[in-house]
Amino acid sequence: MSATQHPPITVLASSRAVVSGGLTAATIVISTNTGKITSIFHSVLPPSSFPAATPYTDHSPHILLPGLVDAHVHLNEPGRTEWEGFWTGTQAAASGGVTTVIDMPLNAIPPTTSVHGLREKIKAAEGQCWIDVGFYGGIVPGNTKALKPLVSMGVRGFKGFLIDSGVEEFPAVSSADVKKVMAELADEPTTLMFHAEMIPPITDSVGDHVQWSLPPLVPVGPLNEYRTFLASRPSSFETYAISQILSLAHLAPNLPLHIVHLSAIEAIPLLREARAAGIKITAETCFHYLALAAEKIKDGDTRHKCCPPIRTQANQNGLWNELLREDDSVIKTIVSDHSPCTPELKLLPPHLTGNQLPTPPSEDEMEPGDFFNAWGGVSSVGLGLPILCTSAHQNGRDITPEHIAKWCCENTARQVGLERSKGQLAVGFDADVCVFDDEAEWVVGEKGEGLLFRNNVSAYAGMRMRGVVRETWVRGCKVWERGGKGGGFLGEKPRGNLLLEVRRK
Repeated sequence: MSATQHPPITVLASSRAVVSGGLTAATIVISTNTGKITSIFHSVLPPSSFPAATPYTDHSPHILLPGLVDAHVHLNEPGRTEWEGFWTGTQAAASGGVTTVIDMPLNAIPPTTSVHGLREKIKAAEGQCWIDVGFYGGIVPGNTKALKPLVSMGVRGFKGFLIDSGVEEFPAVSSADVKKVMAELADEPTTLMFHAEMIPPITDSVGDHVQWSLPPLVPVGPLNEYRTFLASRPSSFETYAISQILSLAHLAPNLPLHIVHLSAIEAIPLLREARAAGIKITAETCFHYLALAAEKIKDGDTRHKCCPPIRTQANQNGLWNELLREDDSVIKTIVSDHSPCTPELKLLPPHLTGNQLPTPPSEDEMEPGDFFNAWGGVSSVGLGLPILCTSAHQNGRDITPEHIAKWCCENTARQVGLERSKGQLAVGFDADVCVFDDEAEWVVGEKGEGLLFRNNVSAYAGMRMRGVVRETWVRGCKVWERGGKGGGFLGEKPRGNLLLEVRRK
């Protein structure tokens, strides 16, 4: 091999790696030409087992995990890049061992509801992604005929809202719209996903204005108290919406359905009954629903606002119990739902980090700490692994690296049609690897750690975490290392691919 040639393989090893769903010692051989895993040995082989000059690292006792596939991220570019963009969003993801994100179809302008919108997304993303990025399409009233062309362009699925989304360019769909969409996509290789909240015909909630996140007509309490906001988005919103979806499922029995960011445990029996009846429906939950609880959210701390809302500790326990069922859980995946905005839109009170309101608001400005007028979304892309480990450790839950790989890698890859290349450490798969130290402790935001997304406003700021990512590899190339120069990002330019291949059934 000449001095100018690259070694044909790279080797990663550890006494702990999640391979084929189990924890084992492993030596992983990666082709530097294809970026694929070419062989795996279930032991830690010494460097002498390989040709001289082969790059080799034994990461023992740290865990080698498949790179995480975060199947629910809002990157917002183009149009709202000041909220988040491909460059910063994918850097934040890479720092947390995420090697693939799937970008949601709303909050960018234009939204990804047409071929034109997807082309604008692609143009904005090219050359800016530090990890691999795929795209969802959106369903909105009147765009049914745009859906098949989006499938042929490689979108990973479609999302629609059954309640107002909060942005005018992405309106909610009615049951009549959903019927048309199901007829159009019935035999397509895709997944139909729903933000499942609807206001029931009879409700004790605050009324239709809650859809727009405006102050209710008849408040049930001060608008800066979290319990007031929580009461405005009761569990019945989710159960009613899911019941509506299930009532239409017979129209497209072969079309996989999916509930995004499930928060209410009351919906679990509905989903279990539907799956037992043969309906192809799954659900995801989010890191924040598994780690944060309504009882601990302080007045005015709008960093915790999201929709559906963070519910009680008892509800959180129920979500964990469902995830850890020994038999078939209806919750298959855990995602971030990273939905950032500028600090101003969070309306943070002066005592919170990131506040951009140094003076009291004028009469026509919104009050700081107002949960109803603040933008809803928890910024957390790249924080998922330590969030899960910390929550489990604090509450005595027995979660394993195998659990994490199933929830955040294997199942999320399958959800978006990437199960043949992503989500596992297996021969023939992309060499997407996360090197995870499950013992180290650190504080989010201390020395800038963990807050690499564009706006450093997060409900996790200041929290002590257990577990830290040491390295992230994408298709056989190390793209990030903890403590490295320049923030740890390697290479002169990002190497992420745009995942635009058409899904297969």
